[in-house]
Amino acid sequence: MANIKLKPINKLESWNTKELRKLRITVKNRIESLSISSKNKNLPPSHPLSELELNECKELLEKVKKAERDLLK
Repeated sequence: MANIKLKPINKLESWNTKELRKLRITVKNRIESLSISSKNKNLPPSHPLSELELNECKELLEKVKKAERDLLK
């Protein structure tokens, strides 16, 4: 299983396909959670999305999608 907790999200070009896919799914779930609930689950500090707000998660999702496309080229 891809471990995304240990990798920096600001260097997506160093991530492999499995890690990017897992991050994309995790970010989508976080966006949905932040959009729906007024009481958001606090993520542990070691989680790469722990400090991100809704707009930052949306921006990250676009970056992840671009990184995935770049890997397929």
